[in-house]
Amino acid sequence: MSGTQSTAADPGVSLLRLATAGSVDDGKSTLVGRLLHDTKTVFADQLDAVERVSRERGLTGADLALLTDGLRAEREQGITIDVAYRYFATPHRRFILADTPGHVQYTRNMVTGASTAQLAVVLVDARNGVVEQTRRHAAVAALLRVPHVVLAVNKMDLVGYDESVFAPIADEFTAYANRLGVPEVTAIPISALAGDNVVEPSASMDWYGGPTLLEHLEAVDVEVDPAAHPARFPVQYVLRPQTPGEFRDYRGYAGQLVSGVLRPGDEIVVLPSGQRSTIAGIDRLGERDVDVAFAPQSVTLRLADDLDISRGDMIVPVAEAPAVTQDVVATVCHLADRPLRAGDRVLLRHTTKTVKAIVRSLDSRLHIDTLAAEPHPDSLSVNEIGQVTLRVAAPLPLDDYTADRRTGSFLLIDESDGATLTAGMVGTPLSTATPAAVTAAGTTAGA
Repeated sequence: MSGTQSTAADPGVSLLRLATAGSVDDGKSTLVGRLLHDTKTVFADQLDAVERVSRERGLTGADLALLTDGLRAEREQGITIDVAYRYFATPHRRFILADTPGHVQYTRNMVTGASTAQLAVVLVDARNGVVEQTRRHAAVAALLRVPHVVLAVNKMDLVGYDESVFAPIADEFTAYANRLGVPEVTAIPISALAGDNVVEPSASMDWYGGPTLLEHLEAVDVEVDPAAHPARFPVQYVLRPQTPGEFRDYRGYAGQLVSGVLRPGDEIVVLPSGQRSTIAGIDRLGERDVDVAFAPQSVTLRLADDLDISRGDMIVPVAEAPAVTQDVVATVCHLADRPLRAGDRVLLRHTTKTVKAIVRSLDSRLHIDTLAAEPHPDSLSVNEIGQVTLRVAAPLPLDDYTADRRTGSFLLIDESDGATLTAGMVGTPLSTATPAAVTAAGTTAGA
């Protein structure tokens, strides 16, 4: 059964979730604006407003970056300071784009944007090449196991569309991404301002034989077979009849199937209790007794036995149950201004369950430039990446993040005010040596 995501408007058109990242002034807002403009996703009144503001600034043409800088403060200061989700479409695919800011202090926002992304576009200014923030964005994409990474070398018009400028940048980034374990890098030379290789091919770079950015976004493979992963069903709500009637004996467990496939008759175990039963029936909104449920559908499961199940429990196949543990080793990206230290007492939120936890140790901290792991740091500051060991108050069913991004991830929360502190990935190493490939100038070579 195909797991290709599609839309209600056109079930045959797939959906791609992507995130953009780049250093300040790399032209990311202009690139996103170009995509929106050239795919004709911009309303006439929006374009009129952009042209009016551009004239007020003394510009001769429309500043397409204004299409994405929606906040008035951003427009007045000429910067992008928040994460926003943009929506656009072509006849071949629909897109949800997480537009993340470029400033170092907002690297944490990329974690949010890339956490569900299937593809990340990392921008580089051709004049500056790979800088520290570029490496940081590559590290976040690798850490979050984003399947596809595009290196968009922007402002090629300012370097004379010179291949000798593009090629070393592509090689340097790919070598770095290779060390991080990024599975695939596609490098594309572009000019977002002039529109070269964004939607239309560039007449100024005949040495480049690869796809435009939009062509690559339309063609990249995002099909996922739900059956390729074990079923994971975190219980969100227990359904019981509220009034006597036809369904007075109804008892079901509602939630979203975050991975895998479930069918009536499957033998399941409820974690962490270990209770076993069989799926008696599966209901979906407006449908009773469906034959199959697959991720990411929201359904209600009915079991053959009356078990004690509550929100936060996880229903999984007996033969493919994850490990249940109170000791968690994970790689984290710290998101809060308050540093994370050993001994901190926090709340850990995993799928639909929240439990108390303590940071037993800070095992290492990653240096972005060298990828060296500094052992046992005193703390992790905002935007820093490290490895930690946690102890939770109640057992949790955890997958390795490399196997399942949903059930292998968690958040650490301040128990005093509910603020999000840290994003964690279970068992993810700080760096790997997985081979990577680069596609540039129409060729593919091992990195």
